Amino acid sequence: MSVSRICFGCMSYGSKTWMPWIIEADEARAHYARAIEAGINFFDTSNNYSLGESERLTGRYLDEMGRRDEFVVATKVWGVMGPGPNQSGLSRKHIIASCEDSLRRLGMDYIDLYQIHRWDFNTPIEETLEALDDLVRAGKVRYLGASSMAAWLFSKALHLARAARWHRFVSMQNFYNLLYREEEREMIPLCVDQGVGVIPWGPLAAGALARGAQSTVRSSGAQAIASEQADPHVIDAVAKVAAARGVTPAQVALSWVVNAPGVTAPIVGSTQLNHLEDAINAVDLVLTDEETAALEAPYQPRAIAGHTQPAAGRMLKSR
Repeated sequence: MSVSRICFGCMSYGSKTWMPWIIEADEARAHYARAIEAGINFFDTSNNYSLGESERLTGRYLDEMGRRDEFVVATKVWGVMGPGPNQSGLSRKHIIASCEDSLRRLGMDYIDLYQIHRWDFNTPIEETLEALDDLVRAGKVRYLGASSMAAWLFSKALHLARAARWHRFVSMQNFYNLLYREEEREMIPLCVDQGVGVIPWGPLAAGALARGAQSTVRSSGAQAIASEQADPHVIDAVAKVAAARGVTPAQVALSWVVNAPGVTAPIVGSTQLNHLEDAINAVDLVLTDEETAALEAPYQPRAIAGHTQPAAGRMLKSR
């Protein structure tokens, strides 16, 4: 399955009742239209984004603007969708019900890439993997993906799926950018070794790499887990390269992610059309070896971010 070098992140579109910075239907239309015009064919959403409204908008605009087989549509399962005990997680019950609900909201017969949004520590992974495999065999899902987790957990899931002859995960959606590169230690090498595509979320670290320390509605909220990672030395390095090249800091930071080893396509969300233009232009921006070295040199190790580590008695804290 071939995808564009940029994945269009759809979390930004839906209902303001979910998050105040969300772009609603009428304004969102121009964002989808520009992405498709630019050749983006990869769209990532989730069942819990605006509690399903993001999926509805994505399905509506893709149906309006192109043919289904032209697009690669990704969505996710795991997040809380209601107050009941079976309205979240990765049990067989929730996975199958959520897939049916997502298909209805998208108005589609199948999902190209169905992803587990996080690891469910309350459900045996074998139950999760078998349920996902059944969806592929039923023709409702084409490929399976996963999102942020410890590398050893992802390795375990890949091994179990292969041993049981279940369909394996083909992609990893992880938090990865110039301010947070801990994924280079284990997760990305694992993905390269196993032939798993890397589709990072947060490539601009909630906007910190585009704006520096300047706050926005979105970056000051709970979504901005990158705020603690905002090293001014890295941000300054990005700004210097951008100034020398006559481009925006966002283009520099995105170009670095696009061309990082193992990366298939970073997921870029936009609340303004110029943010989307930065992403489109970043694909054609080629950084020199010297520029890449200058961007990477200030990095310091970080605490784990983007997912919860499993509780297993006494464990060393990440430094």
